[in-house]
Amino acid sequence: MPSSRRSFLSVTGLSTLGISAAVARAWGQPAAPPAVSSADVYPGQDPALVKEVVGASHGNIARVREIVEKQPAYARASMDWGFGDWETCIDAAAHVGNKPIADFLLAHGARPTIFSAAMMGHLDAVKAFVTARPGIQKTLGPHGITLMSHARAGGAEAAAVVQYLMQAGDADNRVPTQPLAAADRDAVAGQYVYGPGPRDSFTVDVQRDQLGIERSAGPSRRNLMHTGDLVFFPIGVPSVKIAFVREAGQVTRLTIADPEVMLTARRV
Repeated sequence: MPSSRRSFLSVTGLSTLGISAAVARAWGQPAAPPAVSSADVYPGQDPALVKEVVGASHGNIARVREIVEKQPAYARASMDWGFGDWETCIDAAAHVGNKPIADFLLAHGARPTIFSAAMMGHLDAVKAFVTARPGIQKTLGPHGITLMSHARAGGAEAAAVVQYLMQAGDADNRVPTQPLAAADRDAVAGQYVYGPGPRDSFTVDVQRDQLGIERSAGPSRRNLMHTGDLVFFPIGVPSVKIAFVREAGQVTRLTIADPEVMLTARRV
């Protein structure tokens, strides 16, 4: 490896990143990698269709029917929105309280969870989970949504579940966050580069007063939740820490740790 290349990988932290080999192979190749197609991943599910059906499961029952009736296995599709924030179709229907979509998915092979049971008002199932695994009610669902929030999304039919979880306790515990001053929020916005490839960068921006991060041509933008001192976690994944470094009054780089430092990117 040329010394300049070795130094770059060392400085940016890519030597410890799982994708470092792929980045190294891409060195000197300016063209963007081709988009992943269903043929590339077959017999795995089409990534674009997975993203679509999970997204549609929040509220578009017509599209969910169209996809799942053609290929029932998509009722169990699961999408990683970023950093390990996984969401299945039934997860999507559950946290927005969409019972018709949840019923359809379950009828076509979706796997029920404690979150779907809470939203559907299945009190005995929720009790069984908590009895079998005391404290499981503290587990957060996709996007960091609590079990209690899922039960409340179920409306009147899930009122008994809400009451039970209130008695059980710890079903509505959110990860603590700290307020972020507008000046600090704006100070960290920008582009951060960690490699030579066309996708080797993150964009940190502000949308609707919410700070977020997205890899170039990545699956989705993730909101950043502030824990203090310009350290954040991507929504739904509190184990990942994204820290911004300020030098001489300017934010110059970020590090991503999960839990060890996986990547360091410099601001450009």
